[in-house]
Amino acid sequence: MDTLNLTPQQLERYSRHLRLGEVGPEGQSKLLASRVLVVGLGGLGSPVALYLAAAGVGTLGLLDDDRVALSNLQRQVLYAEEDLGRLKVEAARRRLQAMNRDLRVIAHPVRLTADNAEEILRGYDVVVGGADNFPTRYLLSDACVLLGKPLVDGSVLGFTGQVTTFLPGKGCYRCLFPAPPPPGAVPNCAEAGVLGAMVGQVGSLQAMETLKLLMGLGEPLSGRLLLMDALAGDVQEIRWSRDPGCPVCGDHPSVTALAAMDYPAFCGLTPDGPPAQAGGPDPVDPISLAGRFDLSPNEAYRLVQSGRADLIDVREPWEYAMYHAGGAVLIPLSQVQRRAGDLDPSRDLLVVCEHGHRSLVAAEALRRAGLDRVYNVAGGMAAWLAQDLPVKRGADQ
Repeated sequence: MDTLNLTPQQLERYSRHLRLGEVGPEGQSKLLASRVLVVGLGGLGSPVALYLAAAGVGTLGLLDDDRVALSNLQRQVLYAEEDLGRLKVEAARRRLQAMNRDLRVIAHPVRLTADNAEEILRGYDVVVGGADNFPTRYLLSDACVLLGKPLVDGSVLGFTGQVTTFLPGKGCYRCLFPAPPPPGAVPNCAEAGVLGAMVGQVGSLQAMETLKLLMGLGEPLSGRLLLMDALAGDVQEIRWSRDPGCPVCGDHPSVTALAAMDYPAFCGLTPDGPPAQAGGPDPVDPISLAGRFDLSPNEAYRLVQSGRADLIDVREPWEYAMYHAGGAVLIPLSQVQRRAGDLDPSRDLLVVCEHGHRSLVAAEALRRAGLDRVYNVAGGMAAWLAQDLPVKRGADQ
């Protein structure tokens, strides 16, 4: 058997691959020469990176600007408690290189943007998407189309997951999902929850798709969306095809440069307002609410501190007990409509949750109930903490 210059250590390490007739030394050599970028090192990126590293992918790019948090450890199997507070790309680099010295890891501790996407993606053979937000997913797909890169896409929510593969010239994310859902219509995992084993299942499928592409094996999930329901034990396949009218990959594309797109605006998102200034917010700075619906946490804090507004926290009691804004009234989302009559219609009512999705739903429900002075705190308590605004801990209600 021709070993194609594999070292004795590699022959032993990858022996189970080499025994597969479809792989053999040739397939393993392709893996060792390949370059894969994993975008997002959360629940999906963790199993993807682990299995690709173990399989012998030669160069693994890791893109994520987040740090390891305690709530990640329930499903993000790349990390341990000793990694808390570290950049995910650095914690992942140490873990992956410790398990396979053949691996070269390139860390990209940044957020993917229209300005850096093409430069970063250009040097990779396959891109794996594990982002948890729609602007990044559309941006990543568009960048792959413009560069002619295959994209293995996956997503998970609760007990369900989906996987598909976008190949150059055979359709893209926009062909499957021409328009993003309205803001707040699809909660993320932090809002809706997710079972850790579910992301492991989807991430493993993404890793399998990637290995197939790199070695030229089997039939990729191109034009096929695999839907999994863990509770029902059900797997369905939905066929989809390239849209000739797609603005990115269609016959007459109108989007030919990433800089031409404002991806947050395309997904209906607006900036969260200025960050908190050093020394804390200025309580006398006037804030106009005319024509507004979303407020930044900094604005919300100043309004509450000035006595102009009441803050309504629509998270669950256990979330409230972890941390909450001082003076916030706890009314879980499930109770909002029933308790709308308890709220003072003459006051400005600011609604907050963890990330801004549940609060958006609650604010709209309260306005429909006849309360006109209701505003959503964009970004929720996560953004509140990011702006270094004060919180209290424990259930004080």
